[in-house]
Amino acid sequence: MPPTPSPTNRMSTLDTEFFFAEHANTPLHMGSVAVFDGPAPEHRELTRLFAAKLSRVPRYRQVVSTVPGQILPPVWADDEHFQIRHHVRHVTVPAPGGDEQLRAVAAKIFARRLDLKRPLWEEWLLTGLADGRWAILSKIHHCMADGIGGNDLMTLVFDADPDAAPPEPVSWVPAPAPSLADRAADQLRDTLTWPLRQLAAAPATPGKLKRLVRPEDLLDYGRGLSEGTRRLAEPSASFLNGPIGSKRRWAWTTTSLTELKQIRLAHGGTINDVVLAVITGAFRDLLAARDKLTDHLVVRSLVPVSTRGPDEAGVITNRVSAVLANLPVGEPDPVRRLTGIRQQMDSLKQRHQAVSAEILTAMLGVSAPVWLALGTQAAYRFPQPLVQTVTTNVPGPRVPLYVLGRRMTVLYPFVPIGNSVRISIAILSYLDTVSFGVTADYDAVPDVDVLVQGIKRGLAELAP
Repeated sequence: MPPTPSPTNRMSTLDTEFFFAEHANTPLHMGSVAVFDGPAPEHRELTRLFAAKLSRVPRYRQVVSTVPGQILPPVWADDEHFQIRHHVRHVTVPAPGGDEQLRAVAAKIFARRLDLKRPLWEEWLLTGLADGRWAILSKIHHCMADGIGGNDLMTLVFDADPDAAPPEPVSWVPAPAPSLADRAADQLRDTLTWPLRQLAAAPATPGKLKRLVRPEDLLDYGRGLSEGTRRLAEPSASFLNGPIGSKRRWAWTTTSLTELKQIRLAHGGTINDVVLAVITGAFRDLLAARDKLTDHLVVRSLVPVSTRGPDEAGVITNRVSAVLANLPVGEPDPVRRLTGIRQQMDSLKQRHQAVSAEILTAMLGVSAPVWLALGTQAAYRFPQPLVQTVTTNVPGPRVPLYVLGRRMTVLYPFVPIGNSVRISIAILSYLDTVSFGVTADYDAVPDVDVLVQGIKRGLAELAP
């Protein structure tokens, strides 16, 4: 019996935006490098493991299916030509296999675009590390999941039990993609019923932003505009913005979650406030080294905010909004920097600024796909001086993880850059270790190590 055609599995509006935003010098995948104690497995052994676990993540065998002219929304469809060998690869890190060699190899792999005609993920086995260690480099396109979703995927693919036996492979037959007629009918039905579905969802999910836009939402947004306008008027380090090439620099540093909690207890605020203050100090060092530091200067950062509900763990999509935060690099006192950031973030939360992006996304949900595609591509290709960096803080696994019985010892995050933003910083925790991963344009930021050392100094400045 032939397989049943798959139902229309339309991409969400936000996922679609991330998919269309990618272009030659802006690959929009997230990633990480997980380092393990040895001995390293064989490439074929790791390939078999991932192949056996694919049934846990059906999206890993699906591609984005579009139509010419983008007259219909893209959908997820089973890849009829799926081959695991295209997604699980192997490279040996050059001797002596230290951190410098590891980050250079990883930066080259992260700079390469995923093949948009295949399932949008890759896993790389990195061998040759010093002290008998090895690593797995993971890449997943942002249109598949946000940072928290990516961590959920990790816990599905990796093991919490060091003695876990590899699962038995599950047979799989790709389902035929939905027909153009089915997709057109689905789009028409969705357009006609969208207002009613938003209204029906409002009472049931008041905390998830899955509701019709209410007048008070727009009023809250309007009240925040005056404060937002004032913050946007502050002089920002727009000279950090500029064209982006195809090569990347990637570096990291680590601290302990315990140290961040001690700083929070000593000075107040949240862990995220502390992290932003530390990064502010790092940018201050970078600008001082470039002789660009002035009083009252700010570095404006886009800060993603998760909108996932407590019952949405493991949901393979994006549930994210964002706020704009001014990092006060012109302030010389580290405690005052933290205090200013805490007050700013508290104000943003009170004004529900994060809701604004969700409101716009909901409105765009009924827009013609062609306009969504063109608008997203234009937004990511035209220079913009508003945002100088992206700072994303994601809580990672709190239990030890294993692959083929080998324990993961540390996890370094990668976040993409794009649209004139030459530097992005991801913060990711694993057990008690918190890693800062810094992604930068290769030619524009040759001094990325100044920023990394600045993170270390920023932590020391705030230590109680």
